[in-house]
Amino acid sequence: MLIIPAIDVKNGRAVRLTQGDPARETVYGEDPVAVARAWEDRGAPRLHVVDLDGAFAGTPKQGALIEAVARSVTIPVQAGGGLRTLESVGAAFEAGVALAVVGTSAIRDPDFLEQLCAAYPRRIVLALDAKEGRVAIEGWRELSDHSVTDVLKRVASLDLAAILYTDIMKDGTLEGPNFEGLEAMARQSRHPVLASGGIARLDDIRRLRAIAGVAGAILGKALYSGAVQLEAALAVAAGETVRRC
Repeated sequence: MLIIPAIDVKNGRAVRLTQGDPARETVYGEDPVAVARAWEDRGAPRLHVVDLDGAFAGTPKQGALIEAVARSVTIPVQAGGGLRTLESVGAAFEAGVALAVVGTSAIRDPDFLEQLCAAYPRRIVLALDAKEGRVAIEGWRELSDHSVTDVLKRVASLDLAAILYTDIMKDGTLEGPNFEGLEAMARQSRHPVLASGGIARLDDIRRLRAIAGVAGAILGKALYSGAVQLEAALAVAAGETVRRC
């Protein structure tokens, strides 16, 4: 199972939001490029970078910075935030991003997602940001009429790289993931699942690793706060025995 450090970029800095709320922001680094290099140096196999300004604005705002991050490391970078057109996704790939994370436009327009998957097979990650079983859009500010189950059925035949599942109410809380929701959606998904939201301890990673279909976990606040050390998380994800915490 992959352990993927998250770098959320807002106003040029690496930050974390609690439950996606811009008013509940903690700054963890003034230089996202330096943060990215540090995670690579410590063994991260991939990075998850989000343009929060772009997510809220509906169009990429931190493209130059995300390109700087992608060019500064040798490991793959998956990036999202405001990628709502074929042109913006193409620009992200030209900037060195390995995988593009899409959400709002892909949920609203099934044809758009089909076009993306046809143009970039196995390079698109679909973000399913859920709250009480419904998929959130517009930077988590709006709940769509679509359920997680309905979306999974709709995209089953598409050539996606993965499904990124985040329980909004868990994100940034260090209260543990929504294991029940993850298990349910992993059973339904025909694509690998990346788990996000609430991961707080090594035991959470052990439980995620045991869920069939979960191919990776995205860690943010747990790493930045020191609740989980990246090296220990990588060892647990690989099935090694590590002291419980």
